[in-house]
Amino acid sequence: MAERREIVEPPGAGGGRYVRVDGEFLGKAYSLHDLSVFLQRAGLEDVDEVDVMDHPLIEWHGGGPEVWER
Repeated sequence: MAERREIVEPPGAGGGRYVRVDGEFLGKAYSLHDLSVFLQRAGLEDVDEVDVMDHPLIEWHGGGPEVWER
């Protein structure tokens, strides 16, 4: 089975980052908490705010987990 691609897009003009899993749009996250909730709903029930900071399957585009505004 292929690994999932979890992508956190660069911050937008109004803040927040779009989140996609395997190309499916999950929502716009404004914090690590938001991101962890989206990923839990997508099937990664065991992730929390600390886990998403260095989760090996998450691709951070346009800045890492500390960047939420442009």
